[in-house]
Amino acid sequence: MKPADVVVPADDRPSRHGLAPAVTGSIARTAGRVLQAGVGVLAHLRPADKPLHPQGTVHLAVLRRHPGGTTGTAFLDESGSDEVVVRLSRAVGLPEPVPDVNGLALRVPTARGEHADLLFATTGHGRWTRFLLAPRTRLSHGFFSTLLPYRTPTGPVWLGAQFVGESTWQLAWARTGTDWTWFATLELTAESDHDSLLSFDPTRSTPPGLEIYEWHRRLRAPAYKTARRSRTR
Repeated sequence: MKPADVVVPADDRPSRHGLAPAVTGSIARTAGRVLQAGVGVLAHLRPADKPLHPQGTVHLAVLRRHPGGTTGTAFLDESGSDEVVVRLSRAVGLPEPVPDVNGLALRVPTARGEHADLLFATTGHGRWTRFLLAPRTRLSHGFFSTLLPYRTPTGPVWLGAQFVGESTWQLAWARTGTDWTWFATLELTAESDHDSLLSFDPTRSTPPGLEIYEWHRRLRAPAYKTARRSRTR
């Protein structure tokens, strides 16, 4: 599929699947409440500072982006180098080599001293399996993706990450039904003195050119709010 063939639905007209924004928004809102309730139950059954991804390691890293993308976004298409913060964790907190869904959280600096968070979880690599969570025996094993798409000027894109060894990861993007296109290298440089319970929230801000769909925000934001509230008790 060519970039020009992908059309992002406007907020005031039906989506490509024939569902009005009001319908998709209602579905996302309901699903978001279900996720929020699930996180709340987990926090009650297993009191911890973080109901999900309770243990992790925080690293300083360098993100080097390579030019040549065709998404219409500065973050994915243009070259650049940023000092970033990375947290590696396991969703349930099971010890290796017990299978668990691994998480890669990436904090990228943006304008005016602010930042944006990107969250990846272990999934399949293929055009369909990238939408399925995949438990792994080792923290760095397997392919990671954002599971949900970001809005760009040329259509929705998913982001992915692959560990390639020597504390190095490759980042990629893909459209619906396309292969992955590598756009950046992430190199861990040192363990950070940041709190190991450092909190990330991808619904609050995004890197330049990427936007969160409103249904995406309604789906995930309530669960993050509940998780943050559980840490203050």
